[in-house]
Formats: sequence, C-alpha cells, structure tokens
Amino acid sequence: MTNPSREIKMKILTVILIIIAMSVMACSIKKGDEHRGENIMASKTIEKVLKEHTDELMSIPGVVGTAQGLCDGKPCIKVYVKKKTPELDQKIPSVLEGYPVIVEETGEFRALPKSP
Repeated sequence: MTNPSREIKMKILTVILIIIAMSVMACSIKKGDEHRGENIMASKTIEKVLKEHTDELMSIPGVVGTAQGLCDGKPCIKVYVKKKTPELDQKIPSVLEGYPVIVEETGEFRALPKSP
C-alpha cells in the first residue's frame, strides 16, 4: 500500500521542478534573443544602415550624433548623447540590422568659431 501523503509530496516536487526548468529555459531563450541580431550577418553595409537610421536616432531627445565605429575590432554604430540615462538607453536599440549599437555620453556638440 502506498502512502498518500508521500504521493502528494512527490507530485508537488515534480511540479516545482517543472516550473524551475521552464523558468531556466525561458531566461536562456530571452538572453539569447537579446544578442541574436549581433550574430546574424548583416545584409547591408554599415554605412547604408547608419544612413537609413540616423534620422530616427536623431529624433530621440538627447541624441546629438551618430557615427560608424569599431567595437572589439568589429564595425558598430555609435550613438552620441548629451547625458546617458536609463530612459535614453531603453529608447536606443542595442542592435540595428545586425550591427551592435553603442551609446556614448559626449555632452552637447558645438561648432568651432571660424578662423580669420
């Protein structure tokens, strides 16, 4: 004869283990998705991607410029901001069409006075 209390405990333990396994799987899938764009080979040149997205990026309040750069020896898109904030980081994508996007705080850009 089986112990009903033990069976209930085993079922509860099984459900808990399934929930934990599903949580771990969900976290690993989400983490992989965050960087998925960096692993896909870009179908456009970085120059074309930057040209297509500069107006969109510059329309974000606080963004003062964009550029092409190198990050860890690979092409990346740099977005220059007056002041780096968590809100601004959320508005700027981390990847654009396969190229990583790096946000750099620069302050405001000003034109130099003309030389005589």
